[in-house]
Amino acid sequence: MIPVILASRSPRRRRLLNLVNVPHVVVPSGVAEERLPGEDPASQVVRLATAKAEFVAREYNHDSLVIGADTLVVYEGEPIGQPLDAKDAAAMLRKLSGATHTVLTGVCLLRGPSMRAVGLSESRVTFHDLSEKEIGWYLTTGEPMDKAGAYAAQGLGAIFLKAIEGSFHNVVGFPLDLFYRLLPQVGCSLEELRSGRRERAAPRTGAG
Repeated sequence: MIPVILASRSPRRRRLLNLVNVPHVVVPSGVAEERLPGEDPASQVVRLATAKAEFVAREYNHDSLVIGADTLVVYEGEPIGQPLDAKDAAAMLRKLSGATHTVLTGVCLLRGPSMRAVGLSESRVTFHDLSEKEIGWYLTTGEPMDKAGAYAAQGLGAIFLKAIEGSFHNVVGFPLDLFYRLLPQVGCSLEELRSGRRERAAPRTGAG
């Protein structure tokens, strides 16, 4: 079988891989999610997804498939990260209320020393107008606090979404359609990955 390693600690990405029955192990990377001077959001997510996959791939055997991913919520050209506190989350939700923003996810697949596939998924998300009462109630649920943009499309935040143009799973954090279409570029198929059983990925041994 082909061991699959997810270079991310995101529980949402784990759930999405489980949704399509791909056994995997989680090995978070040590890559700092920083924006380079003058870097546009699309370039940033692709660069970080690649860096995460490369960081983890250095420690594992070449027969492993390593998945790196990075997601950004972008409003009027500027990234919106996770809120610092409830006040910050409320400000984010007011900003997104009645407006359209973009969700970008870069995905990088690495297998062996030479097989690599990189792609970008882009979705446009439009919010309904939110009242202060709705924002206040949503904050009491605790859901916004560890989410980019202060909402979860797969959770209670779904009730605020008026429209999504593009991949819904991209908005959640991992575009399954893009993942599926990148697999042939690294000599894999979804059927092969689904047929394997969950195993521990073996760290590389020896020099190099």
